[in-house]
Formats: sequence, C-alpha cells, structure tokens
Amino acid sequence: MIIPRFRQLETPRLILRRFRQSDLEALMAYRNDPDVARYQAWVSFSRKEAEDFIARQSRARPGIPGRWFQFAAEIKDSGVLAGDCALLVIRAARGIAEIGYTFSRAYQGAGLATEAARTVIDYGFDSLGLNRVIATTDCRNIRSIALMKRLGMRQEGHFIQNRWFKGSWCDEYQYAVLREEWIAARASRRP
Repeated sequence: MIIPRFRQLETPRLILRRFRQSDLEALMAYRNDPDVARYQAWVSFSRKEAEDFIARQSRARPGIPGRWFQFAAEIKDSGVLAGDCALLVIRAARGIAEIGYTFSRAYQGAGLATEAARTVIDYGFDSLGLNRVIATTDCRNIRSIALMKRLGMRQEGHFIQNRWFKGSWCDEYQYAVLREEWIAARASRRP
C-alpha cells in the first residue's frame, strides 16, 4: 500500500491537520476535562504527556498500519483547537481502520465531531484505499453512539464485559461502514 503525502483536510468549518506545539494548552485543557475523559483511556494528561504526544503526532503520517494518527481539528474562523479525530489502520487487516474522536466540551453538540469524522472517513476510503471503517465505544456513551449513527455506521457487535476500564468491566458496541456503503450514502448526500 502506498501512503499518500498528507498536508491537511478541510471541512466547511474545520481544518484537520497535524498537531503543533501551539496546541499544547488547548490539548491539555480538553484532555484533562473529566467529562471529556469519561469514556477515554486516560484519566488525566500531564504537560509531559501532552508535549510527547504533540512531538510524536507532528511527525506522524496517517495510514501507517498499527499506528494511530490524530488529526488536530482547528476551527477555521478562529484558529482554535476544538478537538481531534483519530485513525488507526489495523496492522493485521490493512483494508480496515478504526476511527475515534475527542472534542472539547465547548465544541460538543455543534456537529463538529461529525464533520471531522465524516472527512476522515472520506480520506480513509478515497486516499488510503480502505474497505471498512469501524468504531468501538462504551455502551454507556450515548453521544458517541449517536455520532456513529449520524455517520451511517451500523452496529455490528455488542461485546459484554469486553474491556477492563477505569476499575470495572465495561460493555462495548462496535459500529462499521463499508466503502461501497459510504460512497453510495455520500452520493445521496450531495445536491
């Protein structure tokens, strides 16, 4: 698989780009918000962890199998970092990728995560040649479930006590969409 050169992606309201050092304070603010971190793998995010994360992500390329790439989601009008959208091409099945997203509470509920995720999925199918995109969430995360449904993903799995998470077993849902389904849905969305 040839991985294309990445500069940035644009949506009507966002620029999806690599992280940079100027994102440090905004990244730490939303990643340290307990409501934002509730269903994420972390509890807190130290300055050192944030600096290391930015250093790694600023050099990373999307589409490398086995490595998450975090697209920094910048508001076009203000230049403010609103959150991030992640993509992991599965090493054992290179035509499949997992998507994730994390947005500051201040930017939730405005459709920005949907806009970012839709653009990253477009990129995965159009530029990386993916066949399938999946997303997994804690069954209690109703906002993430709603976002996956807005994206047109279908629930394919319900995994009982699938992961030890913050001190207890949690159930997870897995959603997915195939390339052919995405392309057909995208064509019907366009005027």
